[in-house]
Amino acid sequence: MKDWKSIYQERLVSVAEAVAHIKSGDRVSVAHVGSEPFALLEEMVRQKERYRGVSLYFLLSLGDAGYMVPGMEEHIRFHGIFLGGSTRKGVAEGRGEYLPCYFHQYPEMLRARGGLDVLLISVTPPDKHGYCSMGMGIDHLPELKDDAKIVIAQVNPSLPRVMGNSFIHVSEIDYLVEADRPIPELSPAKITEVERKIGQYCASLVKDGDTLQLGIGGIPDAVVTFLTEKEDLGLHTEMAADGVVDLIKAGNINNKRKKINKGKSIATFAAGTRKLYDFLDDNPAFELHPVQYVNHPNIISQNDNVVSINSCIQVDLMGQANAEVVKGMQFSGVGGQVDFIRGANMSKGGRAIMALPSTAAKGTISKIVPFLDHGAVVTTGRAEINYVVTEYGIAQLWGKTLRERAKELIAIAHPDFREELKEEYARRFHEKLR
Repeated sequence: MKDWKSIYQERLVSVAEAVAHIKSGDRVSVAHVGSEPFALLEEMVRQKERYRGVSLYFLLSLGDAGYMVPGMEEHIRFHGIFLGGSTRKGVAEGRGEYLPCYFHQYPEMLRARGGLDVLLISVTPPDKHGYCSMGMGIDHLPELKDDAKIVIAQVNPSLPRVMGNSFIHVSEIDYLVEADRPIPELSPAKITEVERKIGQYCASLVKDGDTLQLGIGGIPDAVVTFLTEKEDLGLHTEMAADGVVDLIKAGNINNKRKKINKGKSIATFAAGTRKLYDFLDDNPAFELHPVQYVNHPNIISQNDNVVSINSCIQVDLMGQANAEVVKGMQFSGVGGQVDFIRGANMSKGGRAIMALPSTAAKGTISKIVPFLDHGAVVTTGRAEINYVVTEYGIAQLWGKTLRERAKELIAIAHPDFREELKEEYARRFHEKLR
């Protein structure tokens, strides 16, 4: 067998040469968030005239999506299961595609659509054994690196070397491109007073020894500030953000009571600031694993007392949640919300929490609504949410009738909208609320 250093040198090419191996009609999947291979994607855009009908499968980009500019779609067409600021406009204008999919089924869905021709990834420089870490955004990569006909890697020394099932050997990569690029950072949200109140209510539902799933944004960031008195917490989450770092360092999160992955914090990707990336670098206490493991409800449920905290765009009086669509337009995606809500419900002692501000658009729109908007979708069904939390309190839905649910939800709606919600309640249940 050849020494891995010889293999590395043989497969080291220019970015232009690497991208030239992508052909018209290819199905190309890309690492996302901080592990995005920017040099490869930018070169694809520069070489767009080489391509016709390339399908680009992508999740969430933290950079400029040059493949979404008008006219690019005939060369490179975006397909995503989660939309962000750089992609939702293009999809709304018909220049890209949205694919509804539970996140844990993403690798399976790509196979069902014909599999992959090319996988584009970012990796750290190889260690002394020839292994590279795929950084902090691995989700589908370990599962599909062996399926793709060609694997092209951008070797980026700025990428943190994250532990877990995140490694690929140099011999598994067909073409290597060296390109040192800074990792995009997501600055922590400025926590509003509304988010602080929501975070406090959510934290009141967390007990010592619980295993947490947290996302990113003002509400999750607010939740963690109220967990500093909790003990022996576990972390099994789709996404890790800055907020968990201090809890882990302080020992609030130590994963001692978990039934699986005991002693380890588990995620499938991470996004935040350099503080988070430096913490993850070469840290054996934090592991990334494939999304079909981390997000699978059967895996999630193997830990007891799983607390899943998610958010949404609106909740109706039955407890149905729309987390994806705004004014009839696909805004984000299913993501891992349903994966973790179902996993929490299957967990012994688990709790599924939906947390959201009571209003939007500077207080002019209620997020607790009689009916979901026309054109909206039910992301999470009414039988799956245990608690809904706003800045006005906690509505417990589990075990409640439709009438009881509506009362609970009206009580945590913004006062400016309670009367119209009560009117709908009276029409529906033939009973007036005081």
